[in-house]
Amino acid sequence: MRAHEAGALHGNDAAPTWLPYPADVNTLIDGLWSRGTARAADGAVEVAGVDVRRIAEEVGTPAFVLDEDDFRHRARAFRDAFGEAFRDHAGADVYYAGKAFLCGAVARWVEEDGLGLDVCTGGELAVALRAGFPAERIALHGNNKSDAEIRRALEAGVGRIVIDSLGEIDRVDAIAQQLDLRASVMLRVTTGVEAHTHEFIATAHEDQKFGLSLTAGDAFEAVRRTLSASRLDLVGLHSHIGSQIFDTGGFEVAARRILRLVAQVRDELGYTIDQLDLGGGFGVMYNTQHTPQTPEVLAAGIAEIVVRQSRELELEVPHLSFEPGRAIAGPSTQTLYTVGTIKDVRLGGPHHRLYVSVDGGMSDNVRTALYDADYSCLLSGRVSEAAPEVVRVVGKHCESGDIVVKDEYLPGDVRPGDLVSVPVTGAYCYSLASNYNHVPRPPVVAVKDGEIRTLIRRETEEDLLGLDVG
Repeated sequence: MRAHEAGALHGNDAAPTWLPYPADVNTLIDGLWSRGTARAADGAVEVAGVDVRRIAEEVGTPAFVLDEDDFRHRARAFRDAFGEAFRDHAGADVYYAGKAFLCGAVARWVEEDGLGLDVCTGGELAVALRAGFPAERIALHGNNKSDAEIRRALEAGVGRIVIDSLGEIDRVDAIAQQLDLRASVMLRVTTGVEAHTHEFIATAHEDQKFGLSLTAGDAFEAVRRTLSASRLDLVGLHSHIGSQIFDTGGFEVAARRILRLVAQVRDELGYTIDQLDLGGGFGVMYNTQHTPQTPEVLAAGIAEIVVRQSRELELEVPHLSFEPGRAIAGPSTQTLYTVGTIKDVRLGGPHHRLYVSVDGGMSDNVRTALYDADYSCLLSGRVSEAAPEVVRVVGKHCESGDIVVKDEYLPGDVRPGDLVSVPVTGAYCYSLASNYNHVPRPPVVAVKDGEIRTLIRRETEEDLLGLDVG
């Protein structure tokens, strides 16, 4: 805890040191909200011309509110930035990482805007295929793909399967043989780079489940076996170093190591690998601690790294692929809640914190509990002249760790019935949603040009009871 700079007046301030005291607690902080989010003349927040009070009235709360134009703007920005950065070389493709958030409408937007689609389960593949997404622009990931998932992907004609283990090489080859076709594959390489992120989302260091190790020699052996397989076409190598990454330093080390493998394959096996996928993991702003870079800056920086290191190894610059998910979906969406119980909890001495309970919680946003994620929030149904108070926004679940926003300032007069919005919830919140305590999952609604459209309807108790056949 700390005392605020203003002195004893704020002696009850329980905020962490990184959280600034707001000059105006009603302000929409730049970077936290979609481009279509603003306050209307009467003080309520609008998204794409739709008042949040109208959303609450028509679809209820909690609800995920997705700004369609913002989502599609971000997708096109990544497509254009990486395309331009590698225009003078072999080019670059952008695949939207569907695990961030996927539904039929999103798959169609991504297809219309010229991106590929990265899926990692049979369920995600099913959504993509039902939406009519071109199979040749789909990549299938996964560290433990079932034979059924591999078979379905091959039958659909997916553009590439990303092989994650030595054993999977033989399995994909055998299924391709049974189907009498050839399988285009990439090999996921573990480069040993440890991204500066939470350990559960850092995915390129050695001690974890993904990929084929460079250090242990598995990656080179995988290349050798794939080239010897009867039904596999090796189209490239894949590397993903983690998520919520804010600079290109990790990409530099990963690119150097994976390009050295390309050179080794050329020198020892006489085969030219001309495609690399460097994954995604680009960070977003969840609160004022975070300073994400633009797609243009990221693309230019990574292009400089890849071109320089390719030349050092006397390699042609390969065709590149990237897989942003969070950076497209995250900032496009906010979660709208209704406030219920409020408790003023004494922390000792003059210190206290307001606990603001909302009608959702860890069933619609488990990231705070799972990753110790920090979110922001805003009183969105009105403005207030009350002094800011440090609050902790918590859910309705029977779990002490059911926290949505650990620390933020809201007006001190926040009360039951108020609407509160939590920004940057478009990535992984719905994807990780559960029915903990038998709470139905919220809807996802898209807003555009003053209109509301439901993308995923709210679950009902009847949905939950319908699964209980005992």
